[in-house]
Amino acid sequence: MPAELCDLTGHELGARLRSGDVTATDVLESSLERVRAVDERLKTFLTVTEDEARAAAARVDEWLTSRGDRRLPDVAGIPLALKDVLTTRGIRSTAGSKILEPYVPPYDCTAWARLRAAGSVLAGKTNCDEFAMGSSGENSAYGPTRNPWDLDTVPGGSSSGSAAAVASGQAVWALGTDTGGSVRQPAALSGIVGFKPTYGRVSRYGLIAFASSLDHVATFSRDVRDAATLLSAIAGHDPADATSLPDPPADYGEGLDAGVAGLRVGVVEDWLETEGVQPAVRAAVRASVDRLVALGASAERVSLPYAEYALSAYYLIAPAECSSNLARYDGVRYGYRAPGASDVVEMNMRTRGEGFGDEVKRRIMLGTYSLSAGYYDAYYGQALKVRTLVIRDFEEAFSRFDVLVSPTSPTVAFRLGEKTEDPLAMYLSDVFTIPANLSGTPAASIPCGLSPEGLPIGFQIMGRLADERAVLRTAYALEQDLGFSARPALLDSVAGS
Repeated sequence: MPAELCDLTGHELGARLRSGDVTATDVLESSLERVRAVDERLKTFLTVTEDEARAAAARVDEWLTSRGDRRLPDVAGIPLALKDVLTTRGIRSTAGSKILEPYVPPYDCTAWARLRAAGSVLAGKTNCDEFAMGSSGENSAYGPTRNPWDLDTVPGGSSSGSAAAVASGQAVWALGTDTGGSVRQPAALSGIVGFKPTYGRVSRYGLIAFASSLDHVATFSRDVRDAATLLSAIAGHDPADATSLPDPPADYGEGLDAGVAGLRVGVVEDWLETEGVQPAVRAAVRASVDRLVALGASAERVSLPYAEYALSAYYLIAPAECSSNLARYDGVRYGYRAPGASDVVEMNMRTRGEGFGDEVKRRIMLGTYSLSAGYYDAYYGQALKVRTLVIRDFEEAFSRFDVLVSPTSPTVAFRLGEKTEDPLAMYLSDVFTIPANLSGTPAASIPCGLSPEGLPIGFQIMGRLADERAVLRTAYALEQDLGFSARPALLDSVAGS
């Protein structure tokens, strides 16, 4: 049984499963073999669910034996990784935090419940920045994940483990969460596809909350077709989530290969010209725009004048919501409880002091301050007004263009520890991804080249609200034209082992 099965895409593996060429157990064992080969170096998983995965793979094999390929769901039998902020019944869910280290949820998040019902195989729960707060994976209470392209660099964050799992072949695809770019930015730094749907397209039920008006469940995959397949499996209305869109499930792969002839592309040149954008990133993005034009699209400069304030608004809105959401971790109901406290007040203070990391504490304090009496209107209220202006920027731009494009990240993967002592520099990693979270618009990142150091560069495509298909169609056309096939050198040392 070849170990390289785990390096195939989901749709390639689905075809081989239906043909009887391989079994779901073959595919799973290939992924688990890769986990054993590289996870100690990458620190991708917090929990590997071998027993549960083997039982799920066996059920898919039984289905194929008894029914053939009739009505086999597209995600069935394919190894999946879940970011550890997505709850899984009976499986530890830590959110990358010490305060939830002992927490075993009694319920599944909706996204995983739908995948599980469709025969998906959960390989494990992945490492991440604590409560999804970070851009490098270095804020995890369990240590940082490393980038398979260069073990001395970060894979991006906060969905660091999910990105590294897909890039290294430990999982075929994965779910993460994107609050300010936490799927698209690590996808860019790890050389894979990251897709954030419209806010409300995928239920947030069972997502351990960071900032509720900004959190999106989002996907990692090796190509755009897999992104459409995974989205189709998890999207759709959920009565358990009050912010869930009323739309029924849909096939987001429909029309994927329709091409981009006549597509109107807005190029956010102001972002390309921003100080701090690396020359290799700027050149690769501009070359990708030229490819879209050669494929039949038209491209013009577009301005988003209030987007320059999006980062500042985000770092008031997100900490304010974080301060509220994380108030529930008090040591009384679930999770970590500091021992030896003399009363409930001391227990609460010590539990939160010992259980939360520095970045989480920083954001709780910032959010609490911005919501306090006398400061609410000056800070949080003003940030909400800026958010409205950003939304209007997007509405005006999409009256003229079908999609907007930009770099995903101003830089390629940076070295571990390079920005940990400078939170503001770290926050700037998400400067181009945050506006799509404030506006709720769908957005994707696809790899569009390599830097001179051999590190991946991400190309971001943003679309109108509820128009995921335009984003996916554009991404697919560019992906096919680019033919990006580079892979981490780490894989060459372990393939076939």
